[in-house]
Amino acid sequence: MRIIAAPAKKMNMDLDGFAPEGLPRFLEKTRVLLAALREMTPEQLQKLWKCSDALAALNVERLADMDLERRLTPAVMAYEGLQYRYLAPGVLETEQLDYLRCHLRILSGFYGLLSPFDGVTPYRLEMQAKLRVEGCRDLYGFWGSDLARALAEETDLVINLASREYSRAVEPFLPASVRFVTCTFGEEKDGKVVEKGGACKMARGQMTRWMAQEGITRAEDLKEFRDLDYRFAPARSGENHLVFLKEPAQRKPRG
Repeated sequence: MRIIAAPAKKMNMDLDGFAPEGLPRFLEKTRVLLAALREMTPEQLQKLWKCSDALAALNVERLADMDLERRLTPAVMAYEGLQYRYLAPGVLETEQLDYLRCHLRILSGFYGLLSPFDGVTPYRLEMQAKLRVEGCRDLYGFWGSDLARALAEETDLVINLASREYSRAVEPFLPASVRFVTCTFGEEKDGKVVEKGGACKMARGQMTRWMAQEGITRAEDLKEFRDLDYRFAPARSGENHLVFLKEPAQRKPRG
């Protein structure tokens, strides 16, 4: 079983904590992307990144000094978004980190597919960025079936805890022999399941943490997830789509 997760835009460099255990699998393709980004003007980069002047300046500076093999941080420790705050890898026990090492794979527009302790450097490049490179009109074309093939070599069961932006770089290319199970976290509103971005990210991180703590290796066992007031909703779910609904907050009695 492998769990796929999206990265986070906000990243840190921690050279005093956990040491990286290797380099990313698709590092040569990352070098191609780095070269393409370095050929762009600051104005072109800001348009690609869709970010503020301050963030653009920071990331232009990062590009100029970027070293893909030195001064690296393990991927799972480098990302700082909501999903990673709720995963909280820095306080997990050794056995739980071993679980992540084996089962978690992080998708990245820049690095492709990361194991948790692959060494990375801070970058900015979302999977949906319209970067034309090597005759491809965007990063989905650039990565093609590479990421799905890499996952299929490792497992016949993928648990999707990634956003649509990232999961679509994998799902269409997986062979029929690989089961792809998506988890949705939402609330019931007017008869529909409504997802909220921040809450989804929290739940994905919390579920990954729970899986590591419980040593989950079967898709069916995910139905026992109970954290953050989410409960499995069988009526909303299917064989390869597990829906978890947030229970309504209990009203406090007056007086």
